[in-house]
Amino acid sequence: MTPITEVEGRRLSLSNLDKVLHPATGTTKGEVLHYYAATAAGAILPHLRDRPVSFLRYPDGAGGQVFVTKNPPPGTPDWVCTTPVPRSEDPGARQVMVQDLASLMWAANLVVEFHTPQWRADAPEIADRMVFDLDPGSPATVVECCAVACWLRERLAADGLFAYGKTSGSKGLHLLVPLEPAPAAEVSAYARRLAVEAEDALPDLALHRMKRALRPGKVFVDFSQNSASKTTAAPYTLRARAEPTVSAPVTWDEIEGCRAPEALVFRADDMAGRLERYGDLLGPLLDPDRARPLPPGPG
Repeated sequence: MTPITEVEGRRLSLSNLDKVLHPATGTTKGEVLHYYAATAAGAILPHLRDRPVSFLRYPDGAGGQVFVTKNPPPGTPDWVCTTPVPRSEDPGARQVMVQDLASLMWAANLVVEFHTPQWRADAPEIADRMVFDLDPGSPATVVECCAVACWLRERLAADGLFAYGKTSGSKGLHLLVPLEPAPAAEVSAYARRLAVEAEDALPDLALHRMKRALRPGKVFVDFSQNSASKTTAAPYTLRARAEPTVSAPVTWDEIEGCRAPEALVFRADDMAGRLERYGDLLGPLLDPDRARPLPPGPG
């Protein structure tokens, strides 16, 4: 029998609660749902609210099929908010918005990673933040990502911009920068310029080109997720990994002091303590007073 529960007045059918989703730790779907309901909801919802959400689904667990869903899945309840989104191949496209605890738990029951663009639904393709996805090529690890992050932090500060970090929940690190709203194309161009500068300044460490042959031992400074059509793993989302790793906000002390890859691996069980200790380290992304204008382009 499928359990029925009520969340904020909405009836939800929660299925397969004993299914193991993260095999390395035996973490079940019920434990995943508990993480989102009891630990993450208050922190993740402000970062999802008013943004179209893409789902990376892994319904059979991290070792099973993984696929991306942008359109509202079949059977989406009529009380789950959706919003029109610009998509050239489908002018009538809509995506889900996770606006409250009920819709968060409905989505989590589908077994998903939560991914969002850098813009809000009421201003499509106008970014209010910038992201750098620092992706290490083996044998480089998150330790090398942290070194590149520190350089980028100082470079961004020279342009009057604040940077905040989170783990990707996989191998790398994300830097996020609150912005006064600006066209995504302009944000992408600025981010690309800084990625090129990073490679010039750190030629043995940083790379702005995606070419696989160049990647071993270096950190790819991926600026492409600033494109209006791209998305990034949301803060506090679980990732489709063997362990229930989280895309977890981190302090600059943790980034600067990182000497081993495991130092910046955080799992679902770690997050309650971190939230109690630090609160939402990415709260400044939601504070309009922290947003700064994008520097003008060259010329």
